[in-house]
Amino acid sequence: MIQNESVKNLCAITGTGGYVGGCLKNYFAARGWEILELTRRPRPGARAVAFQLGAEISPPALAGVNALVHCAYDFQPLHPEEIRAVNVEGTRKLFQAARAAGVGRIVCLSSISAYDGCRSLYGKAKLEIEKIALDSGAQVIRPGLVYGSQPAGMFGRLVAQIRKASVIPLIGDGSQIQFLVHHEDLAAFIEKFAAGKIEIALRILTAAHDRPWPFKQLLLEIARGLDKQVKFVPLPWWLVWAGLKSAETCGLRLNFRSDSVVSLMHQDPNPDFSPNAAAGLVCRTFEIEKLKL
Repeated sequence: MIQNESVKNLCAITGTGGYVGGCLKNYFAARGWEILELTRRPRPGARAVAFQLGAEISPPALAGVNALVHCAYDFQPLHPEEIRAVNVEGTRKLFQAARAAGVGRIVCLSSISAYDGCRSLYGKAKLEIEKIALDSGAQVIRPGLVYGSQPAGMFGRLVAQIRKASVIPLIGDGSQIQFLVHHEDLAAFIEKFAAGKIEIALRILTAAHDRPWPFKQLLLEIARGLDKQVKFVPLPWWLVWAGLKSAETCGLRLNFRSDSVVSLMHQDPNPDFSPNAAAGLVCRTFEIEKLKL
């Protein structure tokens, strides 16, 4: 059913403090949506509800919400039982409240790291979250590496690393494949779905352009965009993993986690992009010249 565009809809978004959630918030707002932020620390004057993954949320907090986009994921827990209690069960509580509140459309942001046979704790947690989402009637989106003209998130960290250094540590041989999606393409599809402008037969879609980028080649492309010459120092992935794991065991919180190394080294060998065109999900080719880094 097509929504009347003259009517302002209300979209609740979790994770607006993060890169993807923030991009979605701005995109929806620019297209006339009212935004209800579900956030740990509501800003004064903002339309927001205090929300933390793992905690209870009451259905009245979502009263009047037309669509819910769940982007939040808490990376602080490191052990499987803690990850499940916060992220998996936290998502269950959120979706139960959304259904009780009569929210019409729900989108769950998963990850391309989630696939049958994945090894990372993050990927496994996302698979559990996907099952909850599907049981709730939600649309599941598995984004690739999200990028844009104002780099942030993981892509932003890669850009920052290359901008400040000419010698770059490389985990493994750099052959690990990345698939990329521009934040505007991701946001455009989610907004259309939330507005009821498209109907999708498949409840799990992988959102990325189908061109594979070996990790080393991607770093070289970013360096070219920054007009920099870089030199790589290959590091055995297991050594990097062991160092990060030791630091985490000692209570240190680093920007890159040992579990992220597992995700990088053990990726989905056959992501399926074939349903995207029919679903209306169009992802542009990654072109470094257009980013103006």
